[in-house]
Amino acid sequence: MVKLTAKKIEELASRPGVDRTAVENFLFTTIDAGMTQAEALANLELDTKSYRWNTATGRAIQQGIMMAKLALT
Repeated sequence: MVKLTAKKIEELASRPGVDRTAVENFLFTTIDAGMTQAEALANLELDTKSYRWNTATGRAIQQGIMMAKLALT
């Protein structure tokens, strides 16, 4: 299992076409909130629609969620 570190989040947020603030805020908030992987993915779907994030941003966040294996699902 890969631990989602601040460095990994920075790498995800630095990808071309990604909304850096969205990736950093979403992933740090999700980790701090102690969400399960399923909860985080559901929240990502809602936020992507609400904030109209582009595909690159959604994929970066999704990859971060999958790396984190949040709360051992």
